[in-house]
Amino acid sequence: MTRLIFWDVDTLYDFMKPDGKLYVGGSEDIIPAVKALTDFAHANHIPIVASADNHELTDPEISDSPDWKSTFPPHCMRGTPGQLKIAETQLQNPLVIEPELQDPALLAQQVLAHRGDFLLNKRAVDVFTNANVPALLQALKPQAIVLYGVATDFCNRYALEGLLRALPQVDLYLVSDAVRAIVPEEGERLIAGWKERGIRLVTTRQIVEKGVLDRHLPGRAVAPAR
Repeated sequence: MTRLIFWDVDTLYDFMKPDGKLYVGGSEDIIPAVKALTDFAHANHIPIVASADNHELTDPEISDSPDWKSTFPPHCMRGTPGQLKIAETQLQNPLVIEPELQDPALLAQQVLAHRGDFLLNKRAVDVFTNANVPALLQALKPQAIVLYGVATDFCNRYALEGLLRALPQVDLYLVSDAVRAIVPEEGERLIAGWKERGIRLVTTRQIVEKGVLDRHLPGRAVAPAR
């Protein structure tokens, strides 16, 4: 059982940098926060599960006439610099898990034997379209998950809602100063709703300086079930 994992949502060049193909407004401002979270995770031997758009032109959401709801302009295209994670959130020895279904038992063995982070490639907004997410979660059995990245009203939303369904007893934390939304008002509405549903809002400083996660860290007392 893994006490704590960090869940990095799509901190990729095309989303995080102003010259990216699908820049999420304000994302460059959260780079110091996502770097601090990445550094904290690695320093404390906390595995990071990161999702990454890895598109081809034939993917259903890619369109030259996007509606900005279910279709978007080409972005994070496979083999391009924009698809790569920014330098500040680089993973350590990542186990790359492609979207196509693997044998769950064999994948679980790989996950449990792995010493490093995990990279979930995806070809749609929802990380759970990667058919191997359930097997990864079943192998890790996290007690707590800390989520951050972009965008609050799209990829973050699908990740959080999927985790709420898949792991209803797990403590879920959203790092409020390490997320950005495409539509800020929608992001604020979603965050307020998640708070009402029990997702805990924390700041980067609370994590790295104030010890809000101490009870979940390796070597600390096991957190009581809620």
